[in-house]
Amino acid sequence: MFWVALVLVLVATGRHVAARELAAFLPNLIALFAALVRDARVPRRAKVALALAAVYFSMPIDLVPDFVPIAGLADDAIVAAMVLRFVVGTAGRDLVLEHWRGERSTIERVLRLARITSA
Repeated sequence: MFWVALVLVLVATGRHVAARELAAFLPNLIALFAALVRDARVPRRAKVALALAAVYFSMPIDLVPDFVPIAGLADDAIVAAMVLRFVVGTAGRDLVLEHWRGERSTIERVLRLARITSA
């Protein structure tokens, strides 16, 4: 719910591009993880990390409940960043970029924020 409210605030303040990127981020992240799991170039240990993250994201119980503003989404974001860091370290940054379906600037920003520079 917080996610939707944030998107609406961005739209209301005229930040349509940011709102569109935020709204599409989660579906694009899920598609990225799924594509990486299916890619034969991704090492098995990275696929295991991706699968465990998918299980964690789908669990109804989180470390911090999602309805808690900001902090509720932080645990999912931290897990996603850790998994992306591991995948980039084992499979390479270019492979992650290849499978990203969203705006390139979005994944570049995510990798930069997670301090993921190269593999």
